[in-house]
Amino acid sequence: MKKNTTKKNLNTRRGAQSGAKIAPKNTSAKQSTFNPWSLSIYVYWFIILFFIAATFYILGRSHSTCIDTNTSTNNVEITEEALLQPTDYYEQAKTKLVSGNVSDAITDLTTAIDAGNATVDMYILRGEAYMQTADYRNALSDFNTAIEMDAVNAVAYYDRALLNIRLEDYNTALSDINNALAAQTANPSPVLQMRDLYAKRGQLNLWLKNWQGAVADYTNSLARPDGVVTPSVYAERAEAYTQMGNYSDAINDYASAIRVISEQIQGATSAAEREGLSSNAMSYFEKSAALNLAIGNTSAARSDLDSAYTIAAALVDNASMNRIQNLIADLEQQ
Repeated sequence: MKKNTTKKNLNTRRGAQSGAKIAPKNTSAKQSTFNPWSLSIYVYWFIILFFIAATFYILGRSHSTCIDTNTSTNNVEITEEALLQPTDYYEQAKTKLVSGNVSDAITDLTTAIDAGNATVDMYILRGEAYMQTADYRNALSDFNTAIEMDAVNAVAYYDRALLNIRLEDYNTALSDINNALAAQTANPSPVLQMRDLYAKRGQLNLWLKNWQGAVADYTNSLARPDGVVTPSVYAERAEAYTQMGNYSDAINDYASAIRVISEQIQGATSAAEREGLSSNAMSYFEKSAALNLAIGNTSAARSDLDSAYTIAAALVDNASMNRIQNLIADLEQQ
């Protein structure tokens, strides 16, 4: 009986111990129960932290790129040429042309034109520069382009006329001068004078043996109030008069040419300029003497020859002195 009681008590204690062990197990199961709301909060904060980190990373890369770009830019040497605009190159080219630096002027003008939005003046100036280097093909191309851009640009027509004169295409040059005159009337250019345009057309008519047309153009040139009269206009009209047989008017024109030369000599700034003008005057005196002799005015012819000889002696032009002396000797024998 006692033995059974002891056994019973022992079983009772084991049950109690066993119950003590089971209770914590049930409590643990209750704590590990799944809670979906707690998981969503963690995911939400994880996403937020991810985007914050990504934003700072992108901003950091962008800042680094800017620094690299700025550093690269700062390492590039910025020259004065890099800051020049097309108009600056154009103005720079004009200065170089005046100083005789034609090749560099062409380079500057090409840079200005290639930069875009080229003006008519850029093409005209480069065409003039090309003419100075005898690059007539490129000069013609630039003048043609200028005229295509502005069909009433007198300078472009005039320059192309000068180019065609160099090419000895006088008829085409005459057409260009006619267009230049019309353009100058419709859209006057300050760099051209009607006096000069008429004189150039008179010269072309003279070469084309249109004597009356030449006389008319030279007369229009001399009648213009603008510009400066050149002795060659009188002398060339005298040639046209001579071809027409109008010797008296020709003699008067040679006298007028000599008068203009005497005025120009007073303002000449170099010995070479004075010598050139004097040589022309000597030639005009000789031509006037021949015309005076043709109309029987011997005394006027002798006076012209004496004046020519005086100029030849002043120039120490022995060849001319000998020639004029022979003419005077022949005249005295008549």
